[in-house]
Amino acid sequence: MKKTVLLIFSLIIFSCSGFGFVHIPQAAIESAKQAETAAVQKPSSPVVRVGIGNNNFSTYKYKEITVFGTGDTQIYDNGMLIGNFNPNQNVRITFSNGMFNIYTPENTQPETVSGPVQVTSNYGLLGVAGLKRSGLQALFHGAFELVKCSKDEFNLVNMVESEEYLKGVVPNEMPVAFGLEALKAQSVAARNYVLSPRPKASSNYDVVDSVASQVYFGANTEKSLATRAVQETEGIVALYGWDLILAQYSSTAGGYTESFNNAFSDPVTKQFPSHEKPYLKAVPDIIGQTPLNNEEDASAFYRSLPSSYDIRSSYYRWEREWSADELKKALQSTLPAQSATGFVKPAFSQSDKLSDIKEIKVLRRGDSGKIIEMEIVTDTQTYKVYKELVIRRLMVCKGKALPSANVVFDNVTDVNGNLVSLKAYGGGFGHGVGMSQYGAGFMGNELHKSFDTILQHYYTGITLGTNPVILSSNSEQNCIEQSFYAPDKYAKIIIDNKYGVESLKVDINGRERVFELPREFIGHKRYCEIDISDFIHKGRNTIIFSSPEFKTVSNKGLRLYVELVKKDDSGYVW
Repeated sequence: MKKTVLLIFSLIIFSCSGFGFVHIPQAAIESAKQAETAAVQKPSSPVVRVGIGNNNFSTYKYKEITVFGTGDTQIYDNGMLIGNFNPNQNVRITFSNGMFNIYTPENTQPETVSGPVQVTSNYGLLGVAGLKRSGLQALFHGAFELVKCSKDEFNLVNMVESEEYLKGVVPNEMPVAFGLEALKAQSVAARNYVLSPRPKASSNYDVVDSVASQVYFGANTEKSLATRAVQETEGIVALYGWDLILAQYSSTAGGYTESFNNAFSDPVTKQFPSHEKPYLKAVPDIIGQTPLNNEEDASAFYRSLPSSYDIRSSYYRWEREWSADELKKALQSTLPAQSATGFVKPAFSQSDKLSDIKEIKVLRRGDSGKIIEMEIVTDTQTYKVYKELVIRRLMVCKGKALPSANVVFDNVTDVNGNLVSLKAYGGGFGHGVGMSQYGAGFMGNELHKSFDTILQHYYTGITLGTNPVILSSNSEQNCIEQSFYAPDKYAKIIIDNKYGVESLKVDINGRERVFELPREFIGHKRYCEIDISDFIHKGRNTIIFSSPEFKTVSNKGLRLYVELVKKDDSGYVW
């Protein structure tokens, strides 16, 4: 096969001092039938590398796959074109001894290459024969890259622009029946997740396509209303100060969300409770509802059905019950695995035998009533248990973990004080931190709240805007373009001018303006705002930032973003 050098998948990522700006130029290929040169094309949104798992997500490692494209399909060896194939033509690829073997119907001998192997489809989607999502043949935008992960195995990576990626995420993370505004809120939360700096899932990819990251099932599961939600929030992220927030969400909060530090441990130190995140505070749906951090208030709340945004969820309220023997058997099974987390003290090993249980005792609760610490009291030992996920997985009933740790217990004992049964009254499904998806659906569909109102209810003190970027005299940063969808005719450029840049040149939808930046600021020495509401329109906008100063002055820069929804000032700080 004729080999042509083509500059594809040139993904150059610049991480700017932790401010979250990612600049990713990408080379794209003209049809291999029409040209033998590369056409360099800048993606309209950052590119994400998604590890694609097998049908049950049990592995992300492959020994062989069969790929195809719904349009003309090209296969490359590390950027070298090695074949162009007809639409829907299967190409089998195996891997052994560090080499890829590419089999096509017209060749008896495989093309053997060192890789990585890339696959594109002009004007089409890509698929892997037999790989299904939601019962359908899985199809994907973007490109595939096959990257070795061991001597005899490789990873399948979908390289896809983040806005296209989100179209395959949002309808799989939230039912489209929840309505457009809830789907928009979900789109922003999902965009925050994929754009936020984090340790990679693997050296070969950024995230995976399962619940371990976000559920991404590709193009065949896209829904028109969810796609509209992604498009009508294009480029919008949720910010606290200058940082993208950790946009946690769960199915059902139960009427009262929980603070981050009361649900999660520190990922590095394992400290629990962890450090606070000011935008992830416990928030009640009911105005005036007092915290549920004591047994009396938690019991009254979760044994009743108060009006709440979560009330349409089947998990809004639930009950579980164990006999003493059932509880003992369940804990005998779950204690060893949960002890391995470090949040059961003393640890319980596989060889230990659990004594008869006397009581399940709650020691501490969060503001939502979520259990932070509890005791399992037996005849011979008392075990302390911490952290909501450990508690949920520990208290298995009929083979299933508790839906949430928003739960109160009734210990039923006999006249001698021996445990006869345990009854649980609970509310919610999931960790309950951040946005409640059922609550978002209720707020959008039944209260007719907009997506920004939904987000600002669940995330305290946030603003919505574009991803903060750094503009500087550095050649990769002296001209920055952003596209965004303005939900209203409101926009301000928020500027941190630490180094005293004198002017900012802005091209807004083809109209150029130069703004002189103040040398001194009242109240803040570094920060200023420029109202550009008159220059944008409701809908999709494109803005290009530069500064005439950078042509003659080096070692200067500023950071900025476009604020698109006014700040929720409760708890906001510069």
